[in-house]
Amino acid sequence: MTALIISDGKTSILPGRSGVFGRLSDAFWRHPKLLLFLMLTPPLLWLGIIYIGSLIALLLQSFFSIDDFSGLVNYEFTLSTYAQLLSPTNFDIIIRTVVMAALVTVASALIAFPIAYYAARYARGKWKVLFYLGVMLPLWSSYLVKIYAWKLILAKEGILTWIFEQLHLSWLLDGVLNLPVVGGNSLSVSYLGTFIVFIYIWLPYMILPTQAALERVPGNLIEASADLGATPRQTFRTVLLPLALPGIVAGSIFTFSLTLGDYIIPQIIGSSRLFIGQAVYAQQGTAGNVPLAAAFSVVPIVIMALYLSLAKRLGAFDAL
Repeated sequence: MTALIISDGKTSILPGRSGVFGRLSDAFWRHPKLLLFLMLTPPLLWLGIIYIGSLIALLLQSFFSIDDFSGLVNYEFTLSTYAQLLSPTNFDIIIRTVVMAALVTVASALIAFPIAYYAARYARGKWKVLFYLGVMLPLWSSYLVKIYAWKLILAKEGILTWIFEQLHLSWLLDGVLNLPVVGGNSLSVSYLGTFIVFIYIWLPYMILPTQAALERVPGNLIEASADLGATPRQTFRTVLLPLALPGIVAGSIFTFSLTLGDYIIPQIIGSSRLFIGQAVYAQQGTAGNVPLAAAFSVVPIVIMALYLSLAKRLGAFDAL
């Protein structure tokens, strides 16, 4: 067996390499598509069987129903389980989760943009390193440890309440907690507390794509806008924001989807009212209603499919 070697415009034929590995190397060199097929087959099988297969099984479960008398799953095709999602209690869970995810996404974008803008435009050298450390460091600690730390911070006996007392602003905190929708006995058992912790946990996922998008904005465009007489507000609205929007949308994919499916944060911090993740856990584990749990699980999948299609149109995948 021989191999064709091209060097300095000259072609020479060399004998093929001996041994199993040598012959395999020659075969892969002559048939690169074979190597690509062998490299992609294991991960594609894993993705197809473990991930997509489980999603298909989940989807099939949602078309079954639970027998009210025996409590067993009735394996007959029906849409009655999806109809249960429209009941006032279940529909309220869906709306509550989507509204929380949307609010967390908007608030994260508002907080992340000035931080990302400073890092992209002004941070250099060691300040750039400090920026990345500051953003990434919270991601290195345990997810549960961070949540329980916030549980202590937001508790009625926590440091946040103490700070308000020292500043003689306890009346302000009490006024917020007395609000009918966001309040509670303390921040640790309120929607406001859940909102704060969601922002803290997912904020790095918004900052990094936004910062990457802002770094790709040419500085001469901003200078040209100022030279043409645009005010800083006009430059931001007509130049900076449209060019940074794909990065913001890319970050929103993370913050929105992660909030939509999370059940640990609302379980530890927040009121007793359920979110989608908690409803799935309760229906599958406590109530044993697997079809309804599967139907609840399909809701974030459908919402994210619509959201990703919109994000793709806005060029978000170019900023990932």
